[in-house]
Amino acid sequence: MTHSSQDARAALQSALAAGIAADVPGFDESERHRARPSSPTAIPVGKVFETLPLTREHLKSCLALFFVFVIEAWEMMIIVYSSPLISHDFNLGPVAIGNLIGAIFVGMGIGSIFWGPLSERLGRKRSIIWSLVIYGVVSTASAFSPDYATLYATRLLSGIVAAGMLVVTFPYFEELLPVPKRGPFTVYLAAGWPIGMILAVCATIWLMPFGWRWVIGVSSVAACWALVVARWVPESPYWLAATGRQEEARAAIARLSRGATQIAPDHTLHVEAVVRSVWRDLFAGRTFFMTILQVCINFTFAWGYWGLQTWLPTLLQQRGLSLPQSYGFIALSALCMIPGYISASFLTGRFGRKKVMIAYVALSAVAGYVFANAQTQGALYSSNFALAFFSLGAWGVWDTWVAEMYTTRLRTIGYSWAILAQRLANFAAPTFIGFLVARGSSFNMTTTFINLFLVVTVLLALMLPETEGKELA
Repeated sequence: MTHSSQDARAALQSALAAGIAADVPGFDESERHRARPSSPTAIPVGKVFETLPLTREHLKSCLALFFVFVIEAWEMMIIVYSSPLISHDFNLGPVAIGNLIGAIFVGMGIGSIFWGPLSERLGRKRSIIWSLVIYGVVSTASAFSPDYATLYATRLLSGIVAAGMLVVTFPYFEELLPVPKRGPFTVYLAAGWPIGMILAVCATIWLMPFGWRWVIGVSSVAACWALVVARWVPESPYWLAATGRQEEARAAIARLSRGATQIAPDHTLHVEAVVRSVWRDLFAGRTFFMTILQVCINFTFAWGYWGLQTWLPTLLQQRGLSLPQSYGFIALSALCMIPGYISASFLTGRFGRKKVMIAYVALSAVAGYVFANAQTQGALYSSNFALAFFSLGAWGVWDTWVAEMYTTRLRTIGYSWAILAQRLANFAAPTFIGFLVARGSSFNMTTTFINLFLVVTVLLALMLPETEGKELA
């Protein structure tokens, strides 16, 4: 960046802080036009975030929301890893276990319908806090289930309340970050998934001698993280401005920038107003095609990933690995996901969401094909590690990309439809794969079928618009 360009950006930031969208030397006419608000006293919140400095407050918020996603991943996976213990305790077959694993995803699908609109009324912060607290209570109750039916019902309910975390975390996170840092940092947020997986594996191995009830009960204590979110994370300035809470929005921006960006009291922060009954807007005009497309991608991508992960311990035992060896295999795979996120975070800032997403999903499909046809344990390990690296890197980019496609008033509601599609796939995949396993489907046939969904994901992603570097509306 040249010295004159830096001076121009500094001048623009000063102008925004003063509530002025004046002409700034060094910017071309198109940039001046974008910087000029719709009225003399209105400043687009997205424009403020183009020049907002990255501060320690952002890092605290990042850490707090990162562990919310860790908890979410932990909660989804703990039932998968403890399923052999539950199966033994309740004398369950593959289909019943598949249904139990899918219960939380059915709940999340139901919950996503409510948490999107609810977060527009409660706010991003309160939605996550309430979701964490209620999840902790319900999850603890599930550890005391006397039979399969009660366990299924409580896992279903825990999915409904935990959906608030999943629906809100990524849109909320993006609404706190400066535009240049939004992509790379949000991909890092997605790296909470393998951390949650590793913690779930460790908790299962550590508490296995005491039974699955202890595994789930101890995991539920993570709900106490709501106290950290309440203390460390400010409410979204986008949501505050959209709901007319101007003073709080200015205070949130000042807090995030540690006083470096101040909005004059006689100027207003502008964002599209949050209104009720916006479900139909997701399927109107140009938004219709984008919503249908992202819902289809979420379904196919989630099926391609989750169909394998839920039955990986069983499928690996078909290849001669013991249950403890399968857990070790999964933990190593989770470690391989972390550099996948790091590489995707670096590349998305350089090449954009679309190119990185498509390349990583395509490479996941290749790795999945090799995994399905592996004849040795060495090939089995290396191909699965490649699958973990590329598929989770792609998930990090995708979770970032989806929320950027919508305006503030549609962002969490649009994201809730993405979660609904994922949860439908999360329920359907383990149930259907359980049916295949029960019917004696081979390892090769099962994994090849799962892998076809990744190929469809690549084809669908080609039709989506790029969002890298664009301000949130």
